[in-house]
Order: sequence, then C-alpha cells, then structure tokens
Amino acid sequence: MKLLILGATGPTGRHVIDLAVRSGDSVTAFVRNPAALGDLAERVTPVTGDATSHRDLAAAAAGHDAIVSALGRGNSVRADGLFTRASAAVIGAAGEAGVSRLVWLSSFGVGDTFRWSSTTQKLIYSTLLRSIYADKEIADEGIRSSGLDWTVVYPTRLTHGPAMGAYRADDRLPMKGNPTISRADVAAFMHQAAYGSEWINRAAVISD
Repeated sequence: MKLLILGATGPTGRHVIDLAVRSGDSVTAFVRNPAALGDLAERVTPVTGDATSHRDLAAAAAGHDAIVSALGRGNSVRADGLFTRASAAVIGAAGEAGVSRLVWLSSFGVGDTFRWSSTTQKLIYSTLLRSIYADKEIADEGIRSSGLDWTVVYPTRLTHGPAMGAYRADDRLPMKGNPTISRADVAAFMHQAAYGSEWINRAAVISD
C-alpha cells in the first residue's frame, strides 16, 4: 500500500513506519522536521508540513491508499487544539485528494469510552488529561461523521515495551485498574487495520 503517516517522528508513529517498510509498503512520512526521522529517512519519502494545514496535507495525500495518524502531544497535558485542527485538516485533505481510508489514533477514556473506564482511569482522565481528552473528543466526533472509511483506535495507557502480539481488541473491553498496551502493539494494530475492512467505521478499544 501507499501510506501517508502523520506523527511519523513520534514514538508510536516510528513503529508504524518500521512495520510498513518491513511489509513492503510505500511510506510517506509527514513531518515538521525531516531530520527527526534519523535513520528512517532513507527508507521513506519525507514530506515537510503542518498537520493542521489542509493545504499541506492535501498535497501530501494525493496518490495514497490510506492515511494513518499517530499524532500526539508527547509529554504535554495540554491539547492546544492540535487534534481538532488536525482532524479537520485531514478530513478536508482526504476528500480533496480522494483518499477514503483513515486510521486515527485517539486514547481510551475519550468520549463514550470514559463511561467504561475503571475508577482509577476516570480519576486520571478527568484531571490530568482533561484538556487533551476534551480536544480529542471533538476530533473523534468529526472523523466519525466525515464520510471517510475511518477507524478510531482507543488504546489504554501506552508503554514503550516490545510488541507482544497478544493484545485484546474489541468495540468495548472490561477495565480494571489502569491497564497498559505497548506502542509497538498499537502500531501493529493500526497497520493491520489499514489493510483490512474489519474495522472500517468502527472504534477499536485495545489493551493487553
């Protein structure tokens, strides 16, 4: 496939790129700073741009089969409108470029998934992550009503551990405490979802 990957230099995005390249995909890494790709730069096509810019994304998306977004805010607990602005830009750009498939990384605890959270999770989501999750909720709603062939991915707490390949994925999962999943496993799910039709127009909760 020809994949356009957003958030390509982030910890989850780098895993997506690595999987895609090893699978033989043609990968375009949409980045602010190509130098941040490091050794990955030689294996992908870097495109410099702003993920909140419709114009930048439309130019980058042309000719691709799918857009995979692993955008994040790093260690910041403030959204600063990143996800709402980026989702609007992606939706518009995908429509203009004729790319219907979108796999979008969100977080467990956003939107309806908050109601399914454990007591521990609810405390974290409603305090420390409140700003980011409010912004993500608006972005996710926009994607679900976009008319695209979307998949929104809701992982539990992300870790930097290795891929285990034994994670659970469903429309809803029971929660206890504050479960985790590795970014490598999340990337594997996102890459697989981009290839198949099972998760089109569905939200996927994933956790170890």
